Formats: sequence, structure tokens, C-alpha cells
Amino acid sequence: MKVSDILKLKGNTLFSVTPDTPLAEAAATMANHDIGSLVVMEFGELVGMLTFREIILTLRENGGALGTTLIRKVMDDHPLICTPETDVNEVRRMMLERHARYLPVLEKNVLMGVISFYDVAKAVVEEQGFENRMLKAYIRDWPEEDAAQPAPNAAAG
Repeated sequence: MKVSDILKLKGNTLFSVTPDTPLAEAAATMANHDIGSLVVMEFGELVGMLTFREIILTLRENGGALGTTLIRKVMDDHPLICTPETDVNEVRRMMLERHARYLPVLEKNVLMGVISFYDVAKAVVEEQGFENRMLKAYIRDWPEEDAAQPAPNAAAG
């Protein structure tokens, strides 16, 4: 399974902000849309990711307030990325190694979407469920052998 398969299932709704967006505005957007990340774009290019992790760290550092902090100051400016052709098993490995919950998907510097650890886990579970159903159907439809016919090589002797 490839990342492109996950993007097909997920849809193409994407939320982005600029680096100069106030963090409080970004947090409100994330809360209003029940999302855990925002893609940070500048001049049509991906320049970072903002996740709830950066917001929580900022809240801790500022005594519970976001104040006038801009996204530029707290965003991950070197986010882990993948392509639509990246294998899902590779994505799982990458996300686990870097503790990344969100991964922008780029194709030739064009943002195709963002996948989350949840999206990956859901796709893997659905794929395993499909394979499981196919195996059960195969076993259930296994042709019965004719008991009257001797097994191959049984008559040789």
C-alpha cells in the first residue's frame, strides 16, 4: 500500500497558515476544525508544520498563554515529509523513529495532503481486515477432494 492510497480514502481537505499567523489564531482554527496540525506555507512552498505539540509547549513556556507569538517562532521548520509513492510500511517506520504524528505529502514540491499516524493505522487495519476476509473466503470455498480418487503417487509402489 502506498501513501497515495491513504490520500484517496482520506479526501483532500487541507488547512494551511503562513509563518506570520498568530499562534492563537492557528489554535482556534485547529480547535474549530478538530484537526491536530496545520501546514505552514509561504510563497507557495511548504516551510513548516504546526501541531498541537508546539502549541502545548508554547503554553507551558508562557504560563498558559499564547500571547502574540507567531507560528514562525514555534513551528517545525524541518518537517518529515513523504511522497505519494512512499510505501506505508516505510511511513510507519519514519513516523515511529521521529515521533511524528503528521506527515506532509509532497510531489515535486507540490503539497498533495497531510497524513496522520491515525490515517496510517486505519489504512493498515482496513487492509489487514480485507486480506483476512479474502483468506477466509478462499478457505471456505476450498474445493473438496474426491474421496474415491487415490491420492497422487499412492498407487505407485
